[in-house]
Amino acid sequence: MTDPAHGPDPEPRETPDLEPGGGVPAGSTPPASGNTSGVSEHEPDTRRAFPATGVATMVVVGLIALVFVVVIVGLILMATGVW
Repeated sequence: MTDPAHGPDPEPRETPDLEPGGGVPAGSTPPASGNTSGVSEHEPDTRRAFPATGVATMVVVGLIALVFVVVIVGLILMATGVW
């Protein structure tokens, strides 16, 4: 277990093959730091069904896009004198 006052890194005075300045000689593997990453709490399972809010958002975006296309087509038809 690591000392919380010093963090997860190894103590340089106790690390074998450590040169002055913190380097390691050729062919020597530097010590690994402790792993402090990872999930601290259990993540909830994802649902397989698409949520209703996602479906509603897609419908609204589709309707806005449809209105946009209809307006563009109407403007083009009015500019060409067809309508």
